[in-house]
Amino acid sequence: MKRYSTIMSVLLTLALPVAGHCADAPKAPEKADSSVEASKDVKQKDVKPAEAQPKKTAAPAAAAAAPVNANPAGKVVETMNGGGYTYANIEKDGKKTWVAFPALETRVGDTLSFTNCMEMPGFQSKALNRKFDSILFCGAPEVAAKPVAAKAKSPGSTGAASAAGKSIKVEKADGPNAYTVSEIFAKRGALNGKQVVVSGEVVKVASGIMNRNWIHLQDGTGSEKKKDHDLVVTSSELPEVGQVVTFSGTIAKDKDFGGGYKYGVILEKGSLKK
Repeated sequence: MKRYSTIMSVLLTLALPVAGHCADAPKAPEKADSSVEASKDVKQKDVKPAEAQPKKTAAPAAAAAAPVNANPAGKVVETMNGGGYTYANIEKDGKKTWVAFPALETRVGDTLSFTNCMEMPGFQSKALNRKFDSILFCGAPEVAAKPVAAKAKSPGSTGAASAAGKSIKVEKADGPNAYTVSEIFAKRGALNGKQVVVSGEVVKVASGIMNRNWIHLQDGTGSEKKKDHDLVVTSSELPEVGQVVTFSGTIAKDKDFGGGYKYGVILEKGSLKK
């Protein structure tokens, strides 16, 4: 009997921890479930109805900047020069566009077209003391319905003026830095950037282009075939065709002003010697 009691005591002792462990087992998931439910309740309380949520709207980028025509064309309704540029307000189909390009003689009524222009919004022109809400900067116009008059053209060294068939003979100027027209062409490399004096007869003038006057001088040296007989002088002064004058100024070699104004040699900032 005593032995039986001992065996039962041992069995009861071994069974107690097992029973305790089994009783705790379902409680863990019950606690977890309650926390999940509580979490769900919190999330549901935090969630606002769709109507209460602020709606995100995309920035109206398209409305901020209207499309710009990079290839404008139209009839000139207003034009002015300043700072080495010609400014023109061109109109087509009732729409006006301001464009700027290397200074060229431009008149109201001319029809111009351009390609690959670049927009400059809010551009302030210091030369004109004027602000443009939007302006397109372009190269020289491709089309001009009204060609510029021959007297106003100065298409570089290839556009040498004619002396109307008469023979010109002008004495060379005096001084150590005096040269004939053909000598300036021949020595343009060595004379580049230097002050010279040259005499000749004015055979052609084009005034007010790029804020300067363009004077063609010939002295009888050089030849039309070699294109070294006609020297272009830029100056603020404006002699008359047929005058024999002497200019002092600075020689520039291979000068390109844009818009067809390109010269193998040119005398810049010419000043008339009295």
